[in-house]
Amino acid sequence: MAPQGTGDVIWMRPRPAATGRPAQRSREEITAVAVAIADREGLAAVSMRRVAAGLGTGAASLYRYVDTREDLLDLMIDSTGSEYVFAAPTGDWLSDLLDIGEQARTIMRRHPWLPSLLITRSVLGPNGLVLLEHALEALAPHPAGNAAKLEAFAMLNAATALFVQNELNGGSAREQRNAAYLHHALASGGHPRLTELLAPAPQQASTPEAAPEPAERYRGILARILSGLLATEPPSGVPLPRALS
Repeated sequence: MAPQGTGDVIWMRPRPAATGRPAQRSREEITAVAVAIADREGLAAVSMRRVAAGLGTGAASLYRYVDTREDLLDLMIDSTGSEYVFAAPTGDWLSDLLDIGEQARTIMRRHPWLPSLLITRSVLGPNGLVLLEHALEALAPHPAGNAAKLEAFAMLNAATALFVQNELNGGSAREQRNAAYLHHALASGGHPRLTELLAPAPQQASTPEAAPEPAERYRGILARILSGLLATEPPSGVPLPRALS
């Protein structure tokens, strides 16, 4: 097993050379099997032994290509970045970032194990670099500083992962339960600010609007987050962050 130092990642290590005969496996093949297992059975089912069985080999042979399960998780995360389809920037930076976000949401829903990993592990591999480069190209006309643009990219990924994780974990049903309790609590009269906030406008009292679909909510929420992070003028009384100055 190759020694790992501080900051060592699998893409910084040389691929195994053939010794005596051509290599029988590749990182890409191993990663594809691991992703397929996670898609079918969840992340907990992914182990070196299980992946090796899917390849028809022994677990010990995988360590020639992947040192640890942590390496395998990094490869799995980065492999999903190959599923993006990039179009040329339109000049509308917000629309372009929202399009990236919508693709991210689709990919995360395709791989239900992915959102939790993205929230808990910060991984930047070859496919992630391509995605970041595309996002920065879309943001090129924006006057914000580099640090702010990187923060916006990070928040795009994090917010999307949280949104999808909520969707996959029964978000709508939970929201309905919370709403039922909220209305029950407001009936006591002990929460005047909440009561005022949630009171329907006069024009809505007789014809309430339908709740927006998750995709519509996602795009709107993400647009507000990105617009706020990349604002070049802060609200009155709020100092401009150094990254934007």
